[in-house]
Amino acid sequence: MFREQFEYLKTGDVETKMKFAALRSRKNEPFETKVMLPLSRILCPSDFSEPSRQAAKVAVELAEHFGAQLCLVNVVPIRTLLPHEAGFPFAVSEHEKLLQAHADEKLRQLAGEITAEGVNVRTILGRGDAADEIVRIAQQQNADIIVIATHGMTGWRRVVFGSVAEKVVRLATTLVLTTRATES
Repeated sequence: MFREQFEYLKTGDVETKMKFAALRSRKNEPFETKVMLPLSRILCPSDFSEPSRQAAKVAVELAEHFGAQLCLVNVVPIRTLLPHEAGFPFAVSEHEKLLQAHADEKLRQLAGEITAEGVNVRTILGRGDAADEIVRIAQQQNADIIVIATHGMTGWRRVVFGSVAEKVVRLATTLVLTTRATES
């Protein structure tokens, strides 16, 4: 089904492509209409959860279809310093290094799986607020589209944890495709 939809967009008329690619980059700015297809650079953030793996599958399918480069991104949050307590030996910098090493290893593993499918893959490890970093990296890499998973949180979980995908959609100046997690 997904391939059929993009085959239609690939072979459809220019007007259809322009409607598909119409973007509103910022609030109160006019819509830009420009043909965005074919895609040449796809950015896919991953937190290594099942929903983000499903989004990566969609991104791989797009990359295969358009012959695009896939850029996998993971953002390691900046840890705030903990108050010093007697008998609490905790080195924040060592902890961050371990988090970065673990994230880098997981990104390389995911990239290896995707490369085996014949897709050109790059990995980028960001640091900071996830949504802000994803948008910054997308701009820096000149991404044509961001493929990002929504976890489908509602109610108090969404209020407490927020939504990275929602913030990316609001801040991004490029096309954003959100994928909702399917229940297994």
